[in-house]
Amino acid sequence: MKITMAHGSGGAMTGELIHSIFARWFENPILGQMEDSAVVPGHSRLAVTTDSFVVDPLVFPGGDIGRLSVCGTVNDLLMRGADPQYLTCGFILQEGLDTDLLDRIVQSMAAAAKEAGVAIIAGDTKVTQGNGGLYINTAGVGFVPEGREIASPNSRPGDAILLSGTLGDHHAAILSHRMGIRNSIVSDCAPLHGMVRALLAHEIPVHTMRDVTRGGLATVCKELAEGCGKTFLLEEEKLPITPAVRDLCAILGLDPLYMGNEGKMVLTLPGEYVPQALSCLRTSPYGENACCIGRVIEGEPGTLLEETAIGGRRRLDILQGEGLPRIC
Repeated sequence: MKITMAHGSGGAMTGELIHSIFARWFENPILGQMEDSAVVPGHSRLAVTTDSFVVDPLVFPGGDIGRLSVCGTVNDLLMRGADPQYLTCGFILQEGLDTDLLDRIVQSMAAAAKEAGVAIIAGDTKVTQGNGGLYINTAGVGFVPEGREIASPNSRPGDAILLSGTLGDHHAAILSHRMGIRNSIVSDCAPLHGMVRALLAHEIPVHTMRDVTRGGLATVCKELAEGCGKTFLLEEEKLPITPAVRDLCAILGLDPLYMGNEGKMVLTLPGEYVPQALSCLRTSPYGENACCIGRVIEGEPGTLLEETAIGGRRRLDILQGEGLPRIC
């Protein structure tokens, strides 16, 4: 069956679509009430985020727009030290979208939510004219314990800069698929809750965390350097890049530092905690390639430098222009 404008009418066909796909996969007692808003237990400190996902193609090596929407939203909450609890999702469906594909994506989204330990408690569906596309908008809510403050201004000189895995995998997977390039690259799209909870459970004093998405590592680290008014120094030889991604970059003239991921994070913490932190990351799901890639130093405020393999230093800035293709 294909999506038609009647599926967005609010009538019988809308109800059929909601119950046959969305309620089928997202079922839980809160969503099952089918009210205009969800009433849930609260907390004194909340982390709240919202995101929209317009990736093309809808299904790509290693994931799809459904898994991506959950992981992206959950990871944004985790980066502030929150314990993600609830998601909402709005689906904008275009005429001609195959309901079998929609069912596959919603099922994937439900599986990702279960993996991340969050409940999808409210949603909305709209249908527009188009060519069979799909967009997803999410909101996420998490709880932050009193006294936990993880934010970009907290990084300080002497901190180590850690990265949870290889660079550019998601970006390279999307680009390869769109260009028809055959290789072994798959998206790293994944929730980071295992790593974050391991770090916090071991009481490692994390100062800053940020997921490495659009703009890549260089953009994220430049923003973090500006946030704390210090200098971030990366070491080129320590940056983890798979041979397949490195080869693709060489062919297309891309810089892995500006290629996005959807299952990696960068963090800063006191240098003496590096061995313990790396142990937490490497024994957590998706963190086996975690490594220390640099340090925070005194210097020109808001500066990002890379120490090159030949011993020089180059200044890095945020991504300029559009980092093709749109990866989320």
